[in-house]
Amino acid sequence: MNDGLIPNRYAKALYKYAHEQGVTEEVYLQMKRLSESYEALPELKKTVDNPFLPVADREKVLLSASGAEKDGCLDKFILMVIRSNRECYMREMALSYGKIYRDANDIAQVKITTAIELPEEKLSQIIEVVEHELKGKKVERTVTVNPELIGGFVVQVDSMVLDTSVKNELKKLRLKLLKR
Repeated sequence: MNDGLIPNRYAKALYKYAHEQGVTEEVYLQMKRLSESYEALPELKKTVDNPFLPVADREKVLLSASGAEKDGCLDKFILMVIRSNRECYMREMALSYGKIYRDANDIAQVKITTAIELPEEKLSQIIEVVEHELKGKKVERTVTVNPELIGGFVVQVDSMVLDTSVKNELKKLRLKLLKR
């Protein structure tokens, strides 16, 4: 079966259940934290996927990584996933749930990468332009600093990228010179 199909189906089921319980936003924040935990701690996947680790321990690890509470909506979902032997897809389920939630609530993910740390005033100006272009969508922003950009910034809105960095301009110039 397609690896994207399984997590997406589980995420849709979780969204539907969370919607019925009136906790879609709470579960969104927990799934977002879980996804971030997987990214920050590569050992998390190995631990959760370990078949010798008791179910209760795997549940505790995932609850801790997500910030969810015992006997909550996400806890019931996690137990069902573990009992179905689908915990290897947990990160993908978290990412799929995030996408489903953002689509349902008209939220765009905006990632801004700058060469240096920008003051809040400048970041707000960039976000204003993005919000104007998105015509009323809510914006969920993430800001990172990458000195390798040399100068300028990169704005990624969902899957679209605007790269105004000096590094990108130098790359374009190099390619242009190589063509001659």
